[in-house]
Order: sequence, then C-alpha cells, then structure tokens
Amino acid sequence: MPFVICVVVRPPFRLTAEFWEPVPGNHPMATSFGALCTDFYINQKLALKMDLPSERETVLHFFDRMRKSLPAMSRFKRYDGELALESARKDARYTWLALRRNSIRTGHVNPESMTEALEYHKLVLELAPYHLTISPLDVDYIELMYGFDLECKQNHDAVIYDALYRDTPLGGLLPNDDQRVLDVQPVFGQSLNESGDLQAYFEVKTRPKSRRGSSKRYSGEPISLFLTLRQYGPVEDLADLAASVGKLNEHAERLATEKLIPDLLMPITQHIGSSA
Repeated sequence: MPFVICVVVRPPFRLTAEFWEPVPGNHPMATSFGALCTDFYINQKLALKMDLPSERETVLHFFDRMRKSLPAMSRFKRYDGELALESARKDARYTWLALRRNSIRTGHVNPESMTEALEYHKLVLELAPYHLTISPLDVDYIELMYGFDLECKQNHDAVIYDALYRDTPLGGLLPNDDQRVLDVQPVFGQSLNESGDLQAYFEVKTRPKSRRGSSKRYSGEPISLFLTLRQYGPVEDLADLAASVGKLNEHAERLATEKLIPDLLMPITQHIGSSA
C-alpha cells in the first residue's frame, strides 16, 4: 500500500514554487505553523543565577496560584531534579510549568493562537517573582523557543543528511551509500545585535533507536526543529520581562517565516514524503 503525506497549509501561508510564501493579513501565526508539522509548541525559560527556593510551602503556594488562573493545570508531578504542574494532555493541546534548581520553564503545546501562548508565558513571569522571591539582579537570561515536530519513520539522521547536506561540500564528509549515517544534528547560532546579548539558534534534533547502525524502522519519535531566541540580562525591572518576551516573539515569527520554514522544515518534510 503506497504511503502518502498530505501537507495542509492554512492562512496566512501558501505553498509556491519556492515552497513558502507569507500571505498578507492578520491571522494567528501559531495555527499556521501547526499546520506544517505534527506538533507545534512554544516554550519559555527564565534562567537564574541563584537557586530557587525549594520549601514545600513556597512551591505549593505558587502552583496553587497558577491553578487559580488556569484551573486545567491541576496535575502536580515530581521528576528527577524538577517539580512540575501540568494540564491534562487532551486533544494534544496542553500547558506545563517546571521548576528546576535555577530556572523556570514553561510550555504551551499546540496553542489555538499565538496570543494564547504568549499570555500564558507572561502570566508565569508576572507571578513567579512574587512567589519565588526573584530579583532583577538574579536574571541570567530569558529564552523563547518555537518547536516543530515532524513525524518520521525513516532513519532520522539519513533524512537530515539527504535533505540538507548530500549535495553540499559538507556532504563529502559523510558515508558512501553502502554505509550508514549515524548522527546528523546541525545547530546554528547567530547574534542579532552588536552587543551580542540577543541571540538566535536553529537546531535539528534526531531521535534514532540506536547509534550502532540498527536497521530497524523508527516509530513514535519525531524529528524536532527548534528556533530559540535568547536575551541575556541584567534587567532593570522584572516588569520588563513580559515586554522582552514580546520582542523575542517578534524575532521568532520573522526568523521562522523567513528562514526556518523554507530552509529547514520544507526540505526535510519533502524528503520524508519522497523517501517513505
């Protein structure tokens, strides 16, 4: 039975001869990004220089306050080195919040709109300093990440090699056709200003079953594409953090539309379809 991949593109984007073209108009960007991948998510990280308080009462008060604003976030979990509050993973759309030793991480998976995801992240930045005694001096950096998961049952690393490297000078460094590609996970970083405190990173994450040359088909694990925007501190006022997230999101939308989609996502998606 032939394998067919259908790519559904919703406004404000359309496929063209160059694969990708923004369509003018005021549309929710998250919905359109989500139409091009299996899962789309927006994560945030507030990295701190000092350890967060770990007292039982402090953490529970903060999580209770979050639950009052977002009643769906009612699942309290403990992981290795992490305390987490999550919503139920219903219909592949959910939110999560994680406290680690010196960072606060949040995620919104498959949001209905960009506004919905940003408001969630800003709520955490509004409440966390009050409950967790965070000072402006304590802020190391704030990070916003767009994640795109692509379902792929083929050899992940071979797909990335064929889609991005085979016909380039770097392709000559990798194996011949009778050998197996084991690890191809490019990361590219760039500074977005002269001072270097605003940075952007493009990353491809593969998840093979084995790095020992196993020929078994991959199942259940996606190829992930990450676009990460990072703004280093210090900050003058904690109230500025929400505005910083908004600026990071503006850069992320532009870089995702102009760079990540045409230069990473579309070539990889096309190769997944052609080699299935």
